[in-house]
Amino acid sequence: MSSKDTTPEAPKPDNVIVRYLKETRAELRKVSWPTRHQATNLTLIVLAVTVAMAIFLGTIDFIFAAIIKLLVS
Repeated sequence: MSSKDTTPEAPKPDNVIVRYLKETRAELRKVSWPTRHQATNLTLIVLAVTVAMAIFLGTIDFIFAAIIKLLVS
């Protein structure tokens, strides 16, 4: 008998990637997905807030730049 015959084979571990993909798929089935209308509305809200914040921060930057320019000159 060889030493191979005396040691029991260890069970093969699941492939980590395959297990991850299976678990991810199971979790995604539990998700409550928004309707197309809800997704569109939420996207428009995000875009509107982004544009508003860009305008606000641009204005603040312009004001501070003008103040600094007056103080330096």
